[in-house]
Amino acid sequence: MCDTMAIVRSDGVLFAKNSDRDPNEAQYLDWRPAATHAADARLKCTWIAIPQVRQTHAVLLSRPFWIWGAEMGTNEHGVTIGNEAVFTRERYSKIGLTGMDLVRLALERAATAADAVQTIVALIAEFGQGGGCGLEHPKFTYHNSFIVADRRSAFVLETAGRHHAIEEVHGARSISNGLTIPGFAEQHSDVIKTHLSACKLRRQRTQELADRVDDVADLMSALRDHGAGRTTPDYSWINGGLRVPCVHAGGLLANSQTTGSWVADLLPGAIRHWATATAAPCTSLFKPVAVATPLDLGRLPSELADDESLWWRHERFHRALMRDPARLGPEYFAERDQIESAWLRDPPDSRAAFDEGDRLLDRWTNRLLAEPVTDTRPRFVKRYWAKRNARAELQFDSRSHAAM
Repeated sequence: MCDTMAIVRSDGVLFAKNSDRDPNEAQYLDWRPAATHAADARLKCTWIAIPQVRQTHAVLLSRPFWIWGAEMGTNEHGVTIGNEAVFTRERYSKIGLTGMDLVRLALERAATAADAVQTIVALIAEFGQGGGCGLEHPKFTYHNSFIVADRRSAFVLETAGRHHAIEEVHGARSISNGLTIPGFAEQHSDVIKTHLSACKLRRQRTQELADRVDDVADLMSALRDHGAGRTTPDYSWINGGLRVPCVHAGGLLANSQTTGSWVADLLPGAIRHWATATAAPCTSLFKPVAVATPLDLGRLPSELADDESLWWRHERFHRALMRDPARLGPEYFAERDQIESAWLRDPPDSRAAFDEGDRLLDRWTNRLLAEPVTDTRPRFVKRYWAKRNARAELQFDSRSHAAM
């Protein structure tokens, strides 16, 4: 599940997205340069191959490790896109372009938000959307909605099979995992699956937060939100922490974990992007990134824990801290907020920010794992995470009071 927001103002556009997926579905940042292709070139997407275009734009993507497409990203022209799973009454195809494929294809092929919307519409009409989209459940599939933004405008694009509806954004707008455009939503929405996704609760909260956004710092805070008056997750036995933007897995029927987060300030002539490249924005640092500044972030992650990739090194910290976030979190969160505030006032280059983030992560993790901790979460949440940690072969310090 996911949440995406856009705020269109006279001085530019703000964008934010949390990508919520299976807890062990590591996500990474991927820089791809502009390229020229042969006239008869074919392009292998996640499940199908389609004709390639002659010229593709440079892009920066946030990708689940096993998927060709991207959960969110931007291109050299400032077009920035995030997608959402939506559940409809239209037939689901066993094969086709995934919503993530459509995000990447539009970024590679379109120079404006309006053109990107039409690119997605044309691709769905020609090739359809479909195919498995889950790591834990490979046959899990869905249709998609999108927020597509650039320096001057943003659009909501909602789909149901090969059908679609488009709404231009004026002011603040959020989408979650349900259809929202009047008329289209009533005609196509699958009421039961949409209800299980808790999208109405999350969208109500993200819309409230988006309406109050003034700047990038507010967007970062919105993506870290655990609900009004709360600083830590509130777990439901049905769907874990799926009712608020900063999603923490742990339910019995439906689950998702925020595995990557992105914020963009799309001011004309001064575009800035900030990405965590890690899960759980409440425990992460937003670091400045740019299409024109590719970075070597080390080993690419998989579904198995390792000691080299950024995503899994952060997971060791994130999963240890979430055993008792009310007690363990405040000292780390205060230092994180100080660092981000300084970066927002005077942004460092990307390499320096990621290097500093690595040093902090190492220091925080070593300090946290040296401390005995009792897991305070509900029993069903502890069981859920014990299984995911075992699948990932992730071990914690022996001084922990709870097996992780």
